[in-house]
Amino acid sequence: MTPLAAEVNENLAQISNYLVYSSMAVYTLAFLAHIAEWIFGSRSKVGRTAAALTGAKAAAAAAPAVQVRGKGGTAVLDKPKVVTRSAAGTRDVPDGPGAAGGTVNGDLYGRIAVSLTTLAFVIEAAGVVARATSVQRAPWGNMYEFSLTFSTVAVGAYLILLALKKNVRWMGLILVTTVLLDLGIATTWLYTASDQLVPALHSYWLWIHVSTAIICGAVFYIGATGTLLYLFRDSYEAKLAGGGTPGRFATSVMERLPSAATLDKFSYRINAAFFPLWTFTIIAGAIWAGDAWGRYWGWDPKEVWSFVTWVAYACYLHARATAGWKGRKAAYLALFAFACWIWNYYGVNILLNGKHSYAGV
Repeated sequence: MTPLAAEVNENLAQISNYLVYSSMAVYTLAFLAHIAEWIFGSRSKVGRTAAALTGAKAAAAAAPAVQVRGKGGTAVLDKPKVVTRSAAGTRDVPDGPGAAGGTVNGDLYGRIAVSLTTLAFVIEAAGVVARATSVQRAPWGNMYEFSLTFSTVAVGAYLILLALKKNVRWMGLILVTTVLLDLGIATTWLYTASDQLVPALHSYWLWIHVSTAIICGAVFYIGATGTLLYLFRDSYEAKLAGGGTPGRFATSVMERLPSAATLDKFSYRINAAFFPLWTFTIIAGAIWAGDAWGRYWGWDPKEVWSFVTWVAYACYLHARATAGWKGRKAAYLALFAFACWIWNYYGVNILLNGKHSYAGV
């Protein structure tokens, strides 16, 4: 590499760092806007009663209608339709009005938060591209680069769901908070200067295997967020059904979230849709290992925990199809599966030694 090329690459690396820090600043503004969305949504009278009104309307709509037909001078009542639930124990609870609480001010701050999140995503994505250009390879050769790409893909998936008109804005505050945490850890403890990879990583499988791992992790994170909120919302609904009175804060937050049934369905669909891609990720890693090290499986810690994660998600999906393991039991399995993925990323890379311990952190 010529001195001029080296200087250009160094400048690109510095630009990447600047863009990453700039995205963190914009994410912070988005975080504050999401906080304002929740606050204004809770202060308004509409925000406090929107869920109750929605529930009353849903109950009225669900009630079987009684039609009166005139037949000469005699009124005949049609037999009402019988409404059955899809599964035993399912609660007929409507979705909440969202973080904005159905208020104008709350919705305004929510839209500002989404706009700032979009801007931060564009800036962070530009930082990832600049990092890739500076090293002239895929931008996920170490934990720092992996973390940058992971948070970028997670936010991108969230924005795609919003663009598809999915009701996921309630996730914005949690997402931005964890993205800021991820970037803070990456820039503070995981930062690694731009460098080339060890010979084993010089393969097109780097683009295939690691990119699918990042996509799966980012989407599994979104599914885990929905699962965690499902557990809270389910407890809230159960307490109401049992005649209990939740606290004021819990009521203000929980009544604006989607129903437990909706959150459960959302998480299941997310995890089920990307489980095949995680399967492909493991298969691609085995093929790459065969090319790089002459064996497809060697009980390396990264390989073992990738398989453990696969088994955990497979158990979760099987539990969803098995009577008696739906609901909270299956949700615990889903959270355990994502915990395995997190351990496979942080714990295995930092605490355990293996063939995947290249490139420092």
